Amino acid sequence: MSFITLDFETFYDKSFSLRRLTTEEYVRGKQFEVIGVGVKVDDAPAVWTSGDRAFLTKFLRKEFDWKNSAVLAHNMLFDGAILAWYFGITPAYLCDTLCMARALHGVDVGGSLAHLAQMYQIGVKGDEVVAAEGKRREAFTPEDLAQYGRYCCNDVELTYTLYNRFANSFPESEMDLINQTLRMFIQPKLYIDEPVLHERLASLHEERSELLGKLKEQLQCQTEDEVAAKLSSNKQFAEVLTSFDVQVPMKTSPVTGKEAPALAKKDEGFLALCDHENTFIQNLCAARLGVKSTLEEKRIQRFIDIGRRNAGRIPIPLKYYGAHTGRWAGYDKVNFQNLPSRDVKKKALKNAIVPPEGYVVINSDSSQIEARVLAWLAGQDDVVKMFAEKQDVYRIMASKIFKCKPEEVTEEQRFIGKTVILGCGYGTGWAKLQSTLAVASPPRVVTEAQAREIIDVYREANNKIKELWAEGDLVLRDLVQWQQPEDRYAFGQRDCLKYDRQGFILPNGFRIRYPELKTEVENNKTKYVYKSRKGPVSIWGGTIVENVVQALARCIVGEQLVNISKHYNVALTVHDSVVCIAPADEVEQALQVVTGIMSTTPSWAEGLPIACKATFGPNYGDC
Repeated sequence: MSFITLDFETFYDKSFSLRRLTTEEYVRGKQFEVIGVGVKVDDAPAVWTSGDRAFLTKFLRKEFDWKNSAVLAHNMLFDGAILAWYFGITPAYLCDTLCMARALHGVDVGGSLAHLAQMYQIGVKGDEVVAAEGKRREAFTPEDLAQYGRYCCNDVELTYTLYNRFANSFPESEMDLINQTLRMFIQPKLYIDEPVLHERLASLHEERSELLGKLKEQLQCQTEDEVAAKLSSNKQFAEVLTSFDVQVPMKTSPVTGKEAPALAKKDEGFLALCDHENTFIQNLCAARLGVKSTLEEKRIQRFIDIGRRNAGRIPIPLKYYGAHTGRWAGYDKVNFQNLPSRDVKKKALKNAIVPPEGYVVINSDSSQIEARVLAWLAGQDDVVKMFAEKQDVYRIMASKIFKCKPEEVTEEQRFIGKTVILGCGYGTGWAKLQSTLAVASPPRVVTEAQAREIIDVYREANNKIKELWAEGDLVLRDLVQWQQPEDRYAFGQRDCLKYDRQGFILPNGFRIRYPELKTEVENNKTKYVYKSRKGPVSIWGGTIVENVVQALARCIVGEQLVNISKHYNVALTVHDSVVCIAPADEVEQALQVVTGIMSTTPSWAEGLPIACKATFGPNYGDC
């Protein structure tokens, strides 16, 4: 297989650029134009070629064996989309040094080629691209075009050199994961059912109009726009509440430390207003939420526009290694990690995502993966055994909380048991638990005393998990006071996870790092803080446990995704689930294959009980 490194140079100006548009909008834009391309085959020198679309298409298709080539770029999401969407070329394998850098150095690494070239001292990236702003290919003089070509070829050489620096320490399985993640965007497998979205848009408009219409008279407004303005503004909404003798709920702002109206949709005070004894106040809150739902309208319209630009398909942009723990993150203003699922009406977005004709969507979820990994890593063997024996862990937890037999636990009590198992494993306190239950759907109200007792019951029943938090605190102390540079220590009760002075070493060879970790004193209390791109981050032992558990879970799901891709086209991954498409006439076989893969314990996690729930349907929402 040949190894091709490439870099496209394209037209851009102040209004048409990747700073203003998403990658998909830019490449699909009517103004889009390729100025030229730099290509390097194996270790031969990079070559620059410029021409119109027809010329470049002929050149690229004639000169290179894409079907038998691995192709590399720095930001393949961009260059790969151009290759596939603009020139109709899909290589056998996709590589990306930007993805590799994030995995090797952490999400806070400067991802630009210029920064990485400087970090590795492999050369200097030029700045000729600045002079190209607003210039079409025809506007370049032969000399300018040649200079632009040298700039492009230098980028290609830097990318190739960078890849070779990375390759020896980069796991093959993670290269496969990069390839699959990129293909979700570059070669999308799913389509948009536009009529479903139009139906939801019409419903949204009707609901909002009805709510605002009812309030015009009561709020003494002449138009619905006046009503909407009063309700969408925190200040004006607070004034409306006051005018009806309703006390405005308040909260302490985490930014300013001052009192501010608690009027966000998940604020406890606002939730209480939604359940106000006065029906009018309830309607007022409902109308406010209806006004805010214009965000949903914008999102629906974005999906419609994407589908129209892509012949009905919907590219899935995901950022490989997008989070500190290695998990994927939403990208390109289309975050598939948080599509609404519980609200039947808002689920229209998921219902509108469909497979090709003759196929079904299979959604396979790695069941309770974090809770399982946490119990296993901590050596909480009684809970591990429950998972292995397929007992209802949520019901058993609820029975301990409510002091009854498991078979006597109600569904309401089981929900609280589930919330505790999934939410208290990283040191959650009573206040956070109380808040979490309060914003659940429907809300569950527990007193401070009840919340405190629930936390005590959980920690007593899961003493090994509690001990793991304390071990996390010791790790932080070690990292700050490290003495022996070569030492490594195990974390938890398993051999798969170790740490040294640079942070945790994961089974896939990657690390969780805490740059510039130090102690700070605040309110006479010592805390640990590390540096991130967004500013200082405070952590403690529970945070450490959360980080490593989520990272291990991501390792597991990543392996599962790659193995599923060997049998079926993977279209998407969301949190701990893998979504693929399969022929409708072999759905039972596909379910068996997928379930088998996602129920197999990794070789590095002996004794960890893995389980999976796989469902299928005619669209993403129904599976």
